[in-house]
Amino acid sequence: MGGDEIVLLNGWFSPFGARVRIALAEKGVTEYELKEEDVFNKSPLLLERNPVHKKVPVLIHNGQTVCESLTIVQYIDEIWKGKSPLLPSDPYQRSVARFWADFVDKKVYDTMKRITRTKGEDQERAKKELLEIFKLLEGELGDKPYFGGDEFGLVDIALVPFYSRFYAVETFGKFSIEAESPKLVAWAQRCMEKESVSNSLPDSKKVYEFVLDVNKKLGIE
Repeated sequence: MGGDEIVLLNGWFSPFGARVRIALAEKGVTEYELKEEDVFNKSPLLLERNPVHKKVPVLIHNGQTVCESLTIVQYIDEIWKGKSPLLPSDPYQRSVARFWADFVDKKVYDTMKRITRTKGEDQERAKKELLEIFKLLEGELGDKPYFGGDEFGLVDIALVPFYSRFYAVETFGKFSIEAESPKLVAWAQRCMEKESVSNSLPDSKKVYEFVLDVNKKLGIE
């Protein structure tokens, strides 16, 4: 859709923002303005455009605002229909994809954050929960290349940005995700072979340093 004005309010560190960048790349949308946000000093534009949650990502498309990453990804899929559908055409399969994307949304980030911000029993509980979440996801993935089958889609986009946080989570938690969830790591590595993914995810070591810095600012040692 030539001539569209597209602005993405994003944080390089945000797995949720990475979802939007992956979706745009999958659709071949490369011409957009990327505005980086500071998690500790949010811009007036972000606060104006997302007054409810005050978080990235925010997509501004021809002046209209779309918030919340999964909503944005599905919006992108509907607006740019011609290339790389992100949701199945079958209504039941679409409902399955939305269920698992929502599951990822509600479970993965908060559990990972607890591993990087707590110690002792609280951290051990969070590690156990994360591995249980990953086992469920591995069960849904099965032997398929991607969650939707042969085609990369919504659930993959929802989950794969967290792969860049695996190193931080493993370092803080002193455990190996690959040892416990090898099928999930193999899937993530397969996703990383796609340019839309590899170009949208930050370096794992940089993410680890960012998490350390945030913890320091929050007074968490």
